[in-house]
Amino acid sequence: MITSKQRAELRKHANTLETVYYIGKDGIDEQVEKGVGEALKARELIKLKVQENSLYSAKEACAELCEKLSAEPVQVIGKRFVIYKRNKKIDAYGI
Repeated sequence: MITSKQRAELRKHANTLETVYYIGKDGIDEQVEKGVGEALKARELIKLKVQENSLYSAKEACAELCEKLSAEPVQVIGKRFVIYKRNKKIDAYGI
């Protein structure tokens, strides 16, 4: 579990990130879960977007992915959200 201070630091870093994954009409299936997991492993902090035709809201998608991948929600704004999962090999953010 990350603290509010750590979350604020991650939000600061997330401002400059590009969206790396999109949740579409198929929702969160095995393929999406695997892709997001690999992106988290490589980057630790990623930004995702829920497309208009998706059945999920950004908050729902964030909660489900965080639960399935043991990640931490950082921020949800509109259709975009940011999640974090520490990778001890990278440890880019020192959290």
